[in-house]
Amino acid sequence: MEEHLVAGLLRRIRRLADLSQRELAAGIGVPKSTLAAAETGRGGIDARVLVRAAELAGLRLALLDAAGAEIQAMAEGAVRDRNGRRFPAHLDTRHSDEGWWHGPERYSRAQPSYTFDRARRFRDAERDRRGMPDDHLLPQPGDSPAARLAARRDAARRAERAAWERRRDAGELPPLPDFGCECPPECAEGDDGTRPFHTGDCPCRCDLG
Repeated sequence: MEEHLVAGLLRRIRRLADLSQRELAAGIGVPKSTLAAAETGRGGIDARVLVRAAELAGLRLALLDAAGAEIQAMAEGAVRDRNGRRFPAHLDTRHSDEGWWHGPERYSRAQPSYTFDRARRFRDAERDRRGMPDDHLLPQPGDSPAARLAARRDAARRAERAAWERRRDAGELPPLPDFGCECPPECAEGDDGTRPFHTGDCPCRCDLG
């Protein structure tokens, strides 16, 4: 930011806040001489100090693009690595099962949920394919590699079932045989889910083959 612009902003802040140089300097914790030098363009001022000065006037600092639109800060809650460190801001995060190349023979640690491509050429190739993401990923339930694998398998089973039902409805499959179960309720109550159960006097025993 150019010094003359900072000087004008400081004067605007003082005007809106109705503060003298001495009062504003005391409010933001800098010597009056520092504030005076910044207001005349003979010195600079820390951005954090400028933020505090703006707050005293009920204002805030913002980043604007070339069209004048405000640019938001990156999300504080974006995904991090296993040590709690942020991923590089200029690169794009992704789920680790998307192109994960470390096999058990190459990598002794457990596969993380998130990763990124260190090389810009890989990042740019992915952006060409999917477009530039707005921000880093935000953690969501089910982001672990195991959970994502289970979700893909479940989606594949549902798709297979839907395709089978479409073929059945279209008459492409033979009709299902008539089937009637005559098991008494006691059979269902004794079934523990590991093997079929039937009472001794069950006349049906339909799932025993």
